[in-house]
Amino acid sequence: MTEPSSGDDSPRRPVLVPAVGLVLATGLGITALLGGLNEVPDPNPPQYTNGQELDQGRFKTQFVEARESVQKPRFTGDEAKRFIELVFKVTNQGKETARVGIPPAKIEGAFALDSFAGSLVKVSPSLKQQYGPYAYAVSKGVQSEQLQPGVTTTVIVRYDLLGDAPAPEKVTLDVASFEWKPGFNDPSFAWRMVSDEVDDAFFPEVKARITLDVKGQGSA
Repeated sequence: MTEPSSGDDSPRRPVLVPAVGLVLATGLGITALLGGLNEVPDPNPPQYTNGQELDQGRFKTQFVEARESVQKPRFTGDEAKRFIELVFKVTNQGKETARVGIPPAKIEGAFALDSFAGSLVKVSPSLKQQYGPYAYAVSKGVQSEQLQPGVTTTVIVRYDLLGDAPAPEKVTLDVASFEWKPGFNDPSFAWRMVSDEVDDAFFPEVKARITLDVKGQGSA
């Protein structure tokens, strides 16, 4: 890199740029291309616990509890079934019926989901499942897969405890949120999960991290 010519014939003098300056300038340029510093995912999202409430955009959610439940055998010779149940009070803040859904198997690809349980993008510890978790809404003893607009509904996400696997003492959830906006290639407005682009892939932005103490055994 050289200084601009002043119009004389004297030799051009090289201008030295510190390597640190080049690194910083390059880094800021890349950051600008990616949408700015505020687009970098927060590694330490707000922390929530039992009983607290979170506005997820499409949903307003109270994290009621996590509990170990036991379902007694229905027939002689059957074994009792054990579960970890995550209990929520969910209000659909949109104008259309929403689905309960199920938590994603992996955080990659979760950005395309628009259901409530789809926003539970990570559950720790990972609970090994034979068929995957089961999620449902319950109102007046009736189970359903729907969340009606403006109605607060109990939602239960149930994980099997296989064999003699012990129940964890705590369960931690990374929870995403939704925005009402058009899609990247679709101009129509819809509830879309807030996500960040990283290395040509989209990952949900973690709105909050919830840690729930697991209560002792109860009847399912």
